Amino acid sequence: MIQLILRRLVGAVITLWFISLLVFTLTEILPGDVATALLGREATPTELTSLRAELGLERPAYVRYGEWLSGALRGDLGLSLARETPILPLVLIRLRNTALLAAVTVLFSVPLALALGMLAGLLRDRLPDLLISVFTLIGMSLPDYVVGVLLILGISVRLAWLPAVTLVAPDAPLWQFLPNVILPALTMTVGLVAYLVRLLRTNIIDVMTSDYVQMATLKGVPYRRIVLHHALPNALLPALNAITLLIAGLLGGAVIAETLFNYPGLGRLMITAVSERDLPLVQALALVGAAIYISVNLATDLLTLRLNPRLRTQQNL
Repeated sequence: MIQLILRRLVGAVITLWFISLLVFTLTEILPGDVATALLGREATPTELTSLRAELGLERPAYVRYGEWLSGALRGDLGLSLARETPILPLVLIRLRNTALLAAVTVLFSVPLALALGMLAGLLRDRLPDLLISVFTLIGMSLPDYVVGVLLILGISVRLAWLPAVTLVAPDAPLWQFLPNVILPALTMTVGLVAYLVRLLRTNIIDVMTSDYVQMATLKGVPYRRIVLHHALPNALLPALNAITLLIAGLLGGAVIAETLFNYPGLGRLMITAVSERDLPLVQALALVGAAIYISVNLATDLLTLRLNPRLRTQQNL
């Protein structure tokens, strides 16, 4: 088990280093630079050259990459060129806001997906299953921005229950975001629930038709006990990876929902940084998102290995 953990840790570190190199390379080859974005198209060549020298953009790329990587390892993500402020506090504030959005989304989506997935799987090909299947197909077909616009029209414009856009400052206390976080969370909940319901339905059907469930039925084990103690745990284990990776994606920044509702999270900050050509901020956000995704994926793999001894045996073969 220790060797497996060490192997996964080494693989995670190598993956994160490769992503940092890829992110830096891609941002370097983008057309234009931050000097042009800051000074505008009317800037003279002399002004552009002076600002590039001031920002250190004239140095070789490998030198800037080495400094950026060494700083990131020390927790120093550098300065935002467009804002002239340290990047780390800026990212931490937005990460806090995105974490709140992700928590509310998970609170909405996971219990609903579990209930609908179990109901559809246990009542296979009956009316509830057919209705749930229609919902999941619609939910997976609608893009997030369409769902968000419909929610804005229905809940914000016609009913005036919740604000359509977030006007709260990014560093405001979390409780001030509560009215503003519901619509973005609901926007992402539709697609997540549709995906998880189809996954859980398939798992429940597979487990309920397995040999050990049929044997338990023949032995007279109560149906409720079969579902709760045999079927549900075995159906949830394969879905654990999907649920945690979806959570990692939320923490990395829900770009569409945050942009649509002007929610000050990591996704919104990434869009702003790209539009401003703030390459250090873009690089930092990409690295933070990759680190979150890799960390959650690693934790999920280790948890799955812990809960399923057969996987540990297969890994050692």
